[in-house]
Amino acid sequence: MSGPERRAQVLAIAAKEFAEHGLHGASTEAIAKTAGITQAYVFRMFGTKKALFLELVQAAFERLSDAMRDAGDGKTGLDALSAMGAQYYDLLADRTGLLLQLQGFAACGDPEVRDAVRSCFARMWGTTEDGTGLDPVTVKTFLAFGMLLNTGAAMDVEQVGDAWAEGVRTRIQPGLFTHITTETNR
Repeated sequence: MSGPERRAQVLAIAAKEFAEHGLHGASTEAIAKTAGITQAYVFRMFGTKKALFLELVQAAFERLSDAMRDAGDGKTGLDALSAMGAQYYDLLADRTGLLLQLQGFAACGDPEVRDAVRSCFARMWGTTEDGTGLDPVTVKTFLAFGMLLNTGAAMDVEQVGDAWAEGVRTRIQPGLFTHITTETNR
């Protein structure tokens, strides 16, 4: 296996380990064992466990921001927001990516992780704001709905038949944000 192939393999294995167990609960020993390499080789590739975690969390956020940007490309305003929202909803199916983002938020007690996650969230905010041209209140509301969708996906509400779960998994329709503006939020 080439170096880049081995690195990709370890990243895929580590993504699942960190998504399930978080920064402090994940085991580099388990990652190495699954990859068929030594733990020392994992550290040689990534430096530290935290560096590996941060690379994975940042990549999960980047995939989301890039996909939202691509979905809104060529559109503006609520049309762009609607396209971004549909893409966001579809990406919730990537359970590993979703859980990596949530594990990133959960590990924000660590200043280095907090700074990295802040940067990732700032990029997602900028992608939404720049890609739609909408005001900060609408962007905030959109991202707040996104966080609710993340929570619902993490709880696997698709498997729950109760009314509250149906409400959580309901797709955001294009007209939802028309009444939410800086002006109406005064």
